[in-house]
Amino acid sequence: MAKVVVNPGVCGFKTVITVTADENQAVNVTIDSACEAVKAMEAELKWLDGYTEVLGKFGTSKISEVAAKLCRHSACPVPSGIFKGVEVACSLALPAPVSMEISNE
Repeated sequence: MAKVVVNPGVCGFKTVITVTADENQAVNVTIDSACEAVKAMEAELKWLDGYTEVLGKFGTSKISEVAAKLCRHSACPVPSGIFKGVEVACSLALPAPVSMEISNE
């Protein structure tokens, strides 16, 4: 299991993503968020092939498809958090903090 907490910035919709994987690397994504668009993604991210999701060509996964359809803006960091959670749940990456710092400098 992997848990990813996304603090997306100005919108303020903190999101908690939980990814579980079975022995065949089938992953299930649950999303706790006040953002209706992000929460709607959860219904379409049930029992996906974790390896296909994170090892395929960029933009060709079910996660990318669902994000393109439901996220209200393309800069939303939640889809990236989902990908990172899938990597960790499938033992393709170690859990480690990821961050972005944005300024007007």
